[in-house]
Amino acid sequence: MAGRGRWPLNGLQGPPPSCPQSPYQQLGQRMQGLTGDKGVLKEVIRAGTGEMVPQDASVVVKYSGYLEYMDKPFDTNSYRRNPRLLKLGEDITLLGMEVGLLTMKKGELARFLFMPSYAYGALGCPPLIPPNATVLFEIELLDFLDSSESDRFFALTTEQQGTFPLQKVLKVANTEREFGNYLFRQKRFMDAKDRYKRASLILCRRASSGDEQCQIDAAKLLVFLNLSFTYLKLERPVRSLTYGEKALEIDKRNAKALFRCGQACLSLTEYEKARDFLVRAQKEQPFNHDINNELKKLASCYRDYMDKEKEMCCRMFAPVSSSPVGPELKVTNKLSGAACGLKQDPLQMKGMVP
Repeated sequence: MAGRGRWPLNGLQGPPPSCPQSPYQQLGQRMQGLTGDKGVLKEVIRAGTGEMVPQDASVVVKYSGYLEYMDKPFDTNSYRRNPRLLKLGEDITLLGMEVGLLTMKKGELARFLFMPSYAYGALGCPPLIPPNATVLFEIELLDFLDSSESDRFFALTTEQQGTFPLQKVLKVANTEREFGNYLFRQKRFMDAKDRYKRASLILCRRASSGDEQCQIDAAKLLVFLNLSFTYLKLERPVRSLTYGEKALEIDKRNAKALFRCGQACLSLTEYEKARDFLVRAQKEQPFNHDINNELKKLASCYRDYMDKEKEMCCRMFAPVSSSPVGPELKVTNKLSGAACGLKQDPLQMKGMVP
């Protein structure tokens, strides 16, 4: 993103003698003013879609900041694979950037000029930013989450939250889940779990009936599935199974819930339960590669488990080579044969293992 479509500055350390205006002044003439004093100017490079960023939202952006006559950015996060979530009014220190973000839509790429009063002021920020510096920022809005309703909800007491309209409660729960999804994608599984638990708490506290309960259950189903998967990532299969089963209480044929329960049981080496869950999931989605691959993994794990069991059993009943073969030893050998040869594979009996 850095330098894309920017004014060609060519590393000059001062304005060319033949140019009466500086590059930023010429650039500013074709840009749109966002404030009455033209302290923030904007040029759209690529249009976005949907609604503009609301007040108090949390945004995911890539940005690069440039000083005039400098080709390399003095500040950028464009090299990060997963930029962190920034809350307007808290995490963004430049007034100009906040003003600019409130005019952007998801997917938009824009160029901004911030005058000193909207950037680093009369003093600048030594040693990088000189006094009274106008700075150029290229900003790409990857995503945003409107957390204003959620902020208002959590500022209320428990009693006040109970009187909140259902649609607003559902919106708050969905916002918390979206925050969790963002943290999950960044592999911050513990933080994601906390967000999902907040959403679960909001929904489980809400008692209702009829159509309203159906809406609540639909929202709870998504959160329980998220929690089940997150606990798998945290290597806590017991908790993963608990939330997978909670999801099945809402929708007993949900393939994703059956799959998560099967994965959790496999991690717990509960092979019979794992098979039952996965076969039910396969029945719902016969061509799902993840489910079919998990069944193959289960068969392989169970074969390894049975081989180790048989080997251990044979060692327990194996004859001692230095002992004379007497009547007792013959009986022992018969037991050994029974233990090692007659123990059958229940998964194989059910057609699971070829």
